[in-house]
This record gives sequence, structure tokens and C-alpha cells, in this order.
Amino acid sequence: MFRNSRTWDVQPSGRSRVGGPHTLPVVDLQFSGEVWFWRGPSPFHFITVPDDESAQLEDVSSLVSYGWGMIPVSAKIGRTGWTTSLFPKDGGYIVPVKAIVRGAEGLDVGDVVTIRLTVAT
Repeated sequence: MFRNSRTWDVQPSGRSRVGGPHTLPVVDLQFSGEVWFWRGPSPFHFITVPDDESAQLEDVSSLVSYGWGMIPVSAKIGRTGWTTSLFPKDGGYIVPVKAIVRGAEGLDVGDVVTIRLTVAT
């Protein structure tokens, strides 16, 4: 789901305030994905964002990325929410799933979960 729901007025200081003439899209997504493990030099667990949802994120990436294609988001699985940044990978994005989230929700590699992402604007 893609929705424009916030307007921003860009101030000369570079700061923004809600209510002005500029519209910044807000992306609110929910999808299911499998938890997978990357051994790499810094091992971590991830969920791959599906292609359709990745395309929606790509549409706003230039507005919200802080560099290297990283997109800050709020994420939620079950009753557990956290903030993180999506990593670009293979033309899409992946969601890092923190150990505290996996523990709170009883998640392991191979589990299919429903996750909600909201782009942090």
C-alpha cells in the first residue's frame, strides 16, 4: 500500500515542518517473508522484501535514504516493534531482524512471518 498522507514545508534552515505545500510520500507495507541467516563477517538474520514492495520503496528512496541506498524504517513483527534500516540487495531490499526481536517473537531461521514496515520520514 502506498499513500501520500503528510505534507512538509521545507524551511530555509533545511528543517521541515508538517503542513506546507510539499508532499512527502509515506510508505506503509505489510508482507510475509522467511527469516534467513547470513554468515558473513558480521552474521545477521534478515527477511527479504518482495519485488512489488521493493519497487514502492525504490520510488521514495531518494527522498529518505541517508546514503548507500539504506532506507530508515519502523518495523513490527507480532507485538514487537523496532527501528532499523533496509539494506539494498540484488535490486531489492532486505530487513535486518535484531536478536531481541527474534527472541521476543520466538523466531528461527526458516520461519515465515508477517512484517509491517513504515518508512521513517
